[in-house]
Amino acid sequence: MSGYDMAIAIGGEAGQGIATPGDILARLFVRRGLNFNSYNAFQSIVRGGHIFLTLRTTEETKYSHGDKLDILLCLNQDTMDKHLHFMKAGSKVIYNSDNITPGSAADGVQLCGLPIAELTGNARAGLNQNTVAVGAILYMLGLEFQVLKDSLTQQFQRKGEAIVNENVKVAQAGYEHAIKNFERFPDEIPMLSTPRGVWSGNDALAMGGAAAGVKFYAAYPMSPSTGLLHWFANNGRNIGAMVRQIEDEIGVANIVIGAAHTGARTLSATSGGGFALMTEAIGASSMMEIPTVYIDVMRAGPSTGVPTKTEQGDLWQALGASQGDFQRFIAAPLHAQDAFNLMAEIFNLTDRFQCPAIVLSDLLISEGHYSVDPEELDFFPTIDRGSTITEHAVGKTDYLRYKFTESGISPRAVAGLEGYVHVVATDEHEENSGLISDEFTNPHKRRAMVEKRSRKFENIVAEIAPPELVGPADADVTMIGWGSTFAAMHDSLALLTDRGITANFLSVKWIVPLHADKIAEVFANAKRTIIVENNQSGQFARYLRGETGLVPDGHIRKYDGEPFMPHHIADGVEDNLKNNTEQFIPFQEIVV
Repeated sequence: MSGYDMAIAIGGEAGQGIATPGDILARLFVRRGLNFNSYNAFQSIVRGGHIFLTLRTTEETKYSHGDKLDILLCLNQDTMDKHLHFMKAGSKVIYNSDNITPGSAADGVQLCGLPIAELTGNARAGLNQNTVAVGAILYMLGLEFQVLKDSLTQQFQRKGEAIVNENVKVAQAGYEHAIKNFERFPDEIPMLSTPRGVWSGNDALAMGGAAAGVKFYAAYPMSPSTGLLHWFANNGRNIGAMVRQIEDEIGVANIVIGAAHTGARTLSATSGGGFALMTEAIGASSMMEIPTVYIDVMRAGPSTGVPTKTEQGDLWQALGASQGDFQRFIAAPLHAQDAFNLMAEIFNLTDRFQCPAIVLSDLLISEGHYSVDPEELDFFPTIDRGSTITEHAVGKTDYLRYKFTESGISPRAVAGLEGYVHVVATDEHEENSGLISDEFTNPHKRRAMVEKRSRKFENIVAEIAPPELVGPADADVTMIGWGSTFAAMHDSLALLTDRGITANFLSVKWIVPLHADKIAEVFANAKRTIIVENNQSGQFARYLRGETGLVPDGHIRKYDGEPFMPHHIADGVEDNLKNNTEQFIPFQEIVV
């Protein structure tokens, strides 16, 4: 692997301020133009427990938090006991030597004790240990203290000059202690040309929605989707969007349909349990042909499951959302920037084809934090409202809301326009929107209306770019995944090359419509195929087999709540090639 690659883990309990040093370091890295991503393994408690935040910064573009740790910052004894044995030669372990006892470390691991009480003059030693440690880390990375001083000033300026000065003082004490006692890393941290920003996957989804023109956002808070509600609550007024927290997900799903009926682009987000309550309304959106977008940020289920852990377990839930045959889009973004870009595309599609859409993110993408180059973001994408009618037509009396057309797409007038009176209901209807359910049922009209809606998707796959194969065409093995498994598959390629295995991979974003021909072509040209997914039953593998008849040569699956690391993928590929293993389930080494 070439280029700068540094991974830092911060471990402690909830309430010890783990996020603050993470934020400071993230800001330092992205200001130097470096690639950055983080994964926070945490528990759903306010105090206590164990949290393990991993930060990775690289010169080359990487999408995962990687496999190695170069620095371990232990804020309590539990972190030392749980994770010291992962540290390899050349790494450093930082800890408060006043109250943490290091265990036996591997050869070449530098144990870096900080006498926090002495360095802080006993001034709030427990609170200040994080800042002292960041000072030591800055020296180890080869950065000048002024860089940290500037960052601390920005971090704490809202709390007043006294707090800023206190943090700068203790950070400098940690920096100077490191100069006298610890070694720097041999590789110099690079300075690239363009500074970047930091965002979360939920930020990316929300900002993508805002760029796409969302003017109404509704949600009931449910982890790990709540970050979208926070973003819209903080920014809604500035972008002219109405934001509402509703009493439950049933109300959410219906209120966004009502808002969309008025012509607004509407959005909501939840997780699997909340999505279960939304499904009847999603069917209503399709029957009424009102475009709506629902985000399901997947977490480990079923039921309450493990609220703070990730999984790709809701694919079949999305495929089976609501009853009956109906048209909808389902897409799973591959990473944060892809999530941002997806939103404008999927809103245009739902407007043009007058149907609901489901976006499947997961905790790994949505709650992870990443570097982003603002120059690569299109905040003014093309907006295509399709056949939406927004102007009055005085005297018009022949409007057919569900008019039969060759494409199946009928002219959609938003509510309240003169000349476009029509009925909107969950019952089946005829062209003029008159209801034909139950008492006025008509089998011929019913058949015609089902076929009208179906025609909208007859050639839909041509409207969307197919997935692209990444890696050498003539590879030993081809991996196929969907959604967030992109990150670990991408970063595993270099590991596999080091092991003498050439690999490529195909990441599928669009579940419905599925680019079946493209996937079949990849299977046909592959020497060996392995499907990678973050669930137990192989939901995508089963879906792919049902749609195409394609069956891979092996599977790599993970369903313990933690995401794939690149070596999990490499180990699974190697095991499949050597032992013809049908299914490989990696062992999760880091336990939180």
